[in-house]
Amino acid sequence: MSRLDVGGYETLTDWMRVQAAVITTPAARWLTHLGIHPNTMTLLGFGLTAAVAVVLARGRLQLGGLLLALTSSLDAFDGAVARFSGKKSDFGAFLDSTLDRLSEGALLCGLLVWAVGEGAPLPIYLLFAALLGSVMVSYTRARAEGVGLTCKVGFFTRVERVLLLSAGLMLGWTLPTLWVLAVLTWVTVIQRILHVYRQSLR
Repeated sequence: MSRLDVGGYETLTDWMRVQAAVITTPAARWLTHLGIHPNTMTLLGFGLTAAVAVVLARGRLQLGGLLLALTSSLDAFDGAVARFSGKKSDFGAFLDSTLDRLSEGALLCGLLVWAVGEGAPLPIYLLFAALLGSVMVSYTRARAEGVGLTCKVGFFTRVERVLLLSAGLMLGWTLPTLWVLAVLTWVTVIQRILHVYRQSLR
């Protein structure tokens, strides 16, 4: 199954965005009233995530997981502010997607610094696999859309990866979490490749 069956939504991300509207819509109204630009929210979210990556690099993994849970919620607000304020733009969407990739890369690189310092080869290999897999999840969608096909399917997109990483770090389950990240990102890549292949046959 390539589609997530959550009330007819393609991904958990889509479902969560609708459910979170009860919070994000009033917040977006307030932020718009303050004159906050959606791109400012995007840049703020990236800066805070980069700070979390530094915490992870210093080996404070459980604290980093907690901070990630708090800062990742900002990701829902830039889009909400853009929609509410009428300031949606192609550049805003581009900036958001680009910084999402950089944010995730920063988090995994922070963990990589920690793993190298620990002299633990297995986490290093898993982090490399997870980082490459996360890039490929995004690339397969972008390339499919570049040739006129849709590719939003897959049950392990960015939101799921961030939620898992945050929870796993807070619970102290670092190695199992890295295994799941490394494996399921590539499962999602395969899902998307098969989805695009089926579309190409029509």
